[in-house]
Amino acid sequence: KAAEKLAALGFTAFHDAGTGSSELASLRKLAQSGKLPIRVYVMLDGSNPELLAQEFARGIQRDERGMLTVRAVKLYADGALGSRGAWLSQPYSDAPGHMGLAVTPVAQLKEIVAHIAAAGFQPCIHAIGDEAVHQVLNVYQEVLAAKTASLRPRIEHAQIVRPEDVPRFAQLGVIASVQPTHCTSDMPWAPSRLGPERILWAYRWRSLLSAGARLCLGSDVPVENPDPRLGLWAAMTRKTPQNQPEEGWNPEERLSAAEAIAGFTEWAAYAAFEEKKRGQIAPGFFADLTIFDRALEEDAVLSARLLRTVVGGADVFVARGGP
Repeated sequence: KAAEKLAALGFTAFHDAGTGSSELASLRKLAQSGKLPIRVYVMLDGSNPELLAQEFARGIQRDERGMLTVRAVKLYADGALGSRGAWLSQPYSDAPGHMGLAVTPVAQLKEIVAHIAAAGFQPCIHAIGDEAVHQVLNVYQEVLAAKTASLRPRIEHAQIVRPEDVPRFAQLGVIASVQPTHCTSDMPWAPSRLGPERILWAYRWRSLLSAGARLCLGSDVPVENPDPRLGLWAAMTRKTPQNQPEEGWNPEERLSAAEAIAGFTEWAAYAAFEEKKRGQIAPGFFADLTIFDRALEEDAVLSARLLRTVVGGADVFVARGGP
């Protein structure tokens, strides 16, 4: 039902961040029976050592139709900014003395990342605060070394990145997996958490891109609304759907329409090792298509109507009234 709901919003694929044993069993059953409507890229729940041992023994898996892939692991370095759980290098501006939570000790992160790398899987670590991002970059630098190119490690969210860490993403080959809707959802209260200086370090997509980093754009559903139009709008404008603030919030960090669309398609495919099969409309690629009634330019994206979602050449959603 969840996959059908996402298909009706235009999704052709989904990166499932933190898949447990029971969920994976259900996904496999659906894929084997041909009932999985969209492609799923599984990030195993990194807090479950039994699951990791079982899946590492199987090795990287991808079914014949490319509907289900198991080759990544999700870990947590810190909590969320809204709950003041994001791990900051200096205290919260609205909570003196509090710097957030290191959910997984750095030494443990190193150990698990080494285990993941030895199995040839992709490490994907949740890091929101600037200290969490800094420490995860350190972990990747120390543990992965020459393996970064083949493993394509990801930092999930990368919401607050201090200036000296911006170029390290490209230098280390780390993908910044960001969710643009977080920016527009958080703007009412994020400045009070971070203060006037650090708020400029937040949601800095343009800075990362200009420094040569690879981005991957997503929704963070179910925390955020999965509608891709909202994500595209936030990436292009850094405004709420009500068009506020008029100039956009820290507008110098916004992306162009072409970059935003690439982030949800071509760049996301690269982040799942699928850039030679998905993310573009090209000969030899899967016929995965999301068809709207107009070009998704900044002034039209919110009013665009989804007409059809196609996965592997087959319709998985067709809007009432056609075409």
